[in-house]
Amino acid sequence: MHPKILIIPGSNRSGSFNASLAAAASVELARQGADVTRISLIDYPLPLVDEDLKERSGIPDNAMKLGRMIAAHDGVFLCCPEYNSSIPPLLKNMIDWVSLISRDGDRPLKAWQGRYVALGSASNGKFAGIRGLYHVRSVMANVGTQVISEQCSVGGAASAFDEDGNLKDERTAGMLANTCKSLIAHCTLMNSR
Repeated sequence: MHPKILIIPGSNRSGSFNASLAAAASVELARQGADVTRISLIDYPLPLVDEDLKERSGIPDNAMKLGRMIAAHDGVFLCCPEYNSSIPPLLKNMIDWVSLISRDGDRPLKAWQGRYVALGSASNGKFAGIRGLYHVRSVMANVGTQVISEQCSVGGAASAFDEDGNLKDERTAGMLANTCKSLIAHCTLMNSR
């Protein structure tokens, strides 16, 4: 059985480098045999996390949709922009809302629990977004995922992708391939238990 991987870019910006990385990761994961779903958070708008809102209205519908989708996949590949050397608010807000889900109707649902997660970043800067991944890694471990060691950071992202969406640099393409390979291996191992 092919592992099911969900890919989420943490930016809705037009021309987002991390959306480009998500597209490249989709191709690479599929090439390596994964069943891939790629989404955009623009299709799942959420209010800022607010405990009073949660108390009054429950978990927002879009957070529930995302939670169900995450739970239906073996692994998640997050493509993360770096905002001031840290996690972008759009991505953090989504992670937090999904982490607040405890039930789906009459059954328990902890969407992040036990998922394997791979991290990637793309930035035009020389640090390639890697400073932000440290924070994302910490947050994802805290919500119950298993974050794999391998990750992919793309520097000089404005010129890093060719016209077909592939990474031009061989070393960076290898980093993406290794990250995808490890995520698939971890998910496959989990499914064989």
